[in-house]
Amino acid sequence: MQNNRLAVLFSVAFAGLVAVTTVQAQDAAAGNAARGAMLSDTCMGCHGIAGYRNAYPSYRVPKLGGQSADYIVIALQGYKNETRPHKTMHAQAVTLSEQDMRDIAAFFVSEGGIQKASAPVGTPPEKAATCVACHGEGGVSVAPNWPSLAGQHKDYLVHALNEYKAGLRKDPVMGTQAIGLTPEEIQELATYFASQPGLFSVHYAVGAKTADAR
Repeated sequence: MQNNRLAVLFSVAFAGLVAVTTVQAQDAAAGNAARGAMLSDTCMGCHGIAGYRNAYPSYRVPKLGGQSADYIVIALQGYKNETRPHKTMHAQAVTLSEQDMRDIAAFFVSEGGIQKASAPVGTPPEKAATCVACHGEGGVSVAPNWPSLAGQHKDYLVHALNEYKAGLRKDPVMGTQAIGLTPEEIQELATYFASQPGLFSVHYAVGAKTADAR
């Protein structure tokens, strides 16, 4: 009887330990937004200033408000392992652990979801039909591992597509899609997705989200 009672107690204790461990693992996967806010202080030097431009080549740094946490982590990993070429972003990302990245992503996500329109604005260019499969109608992604494009800066979208086309950004899907695009088609796609309501810039100082001038 005593042995049975000890076995039951051990089972309950073990189950409780497993439950606590599972919750902790889930919390780690989700990220800590409060810690992420502190880690993101450096990010705000560029991404928190409306219309801030990359020096060379010149384009506005991307809006992060409204993107999914998974995609922000994927992007940071790309800069860290240099499948995305950007010296400043590599210097920032290479110092980050996986948990740091998740915490930073959690901070940006905590500022609010994408500002989705009831319907896409305007007539999409012909090539946009291919983009929908991953990036969603009107550029609002339904898959957390693919970025939303709606409301992103036009010049940043042009820059990103040109990097995929040139093979500077290493992604087998985007590389295949972008390589056949003409400069005119890249401009058309960027103009269309930038014109949609969606992403916003997060301003750390006030914790506010804004729709920047495009």
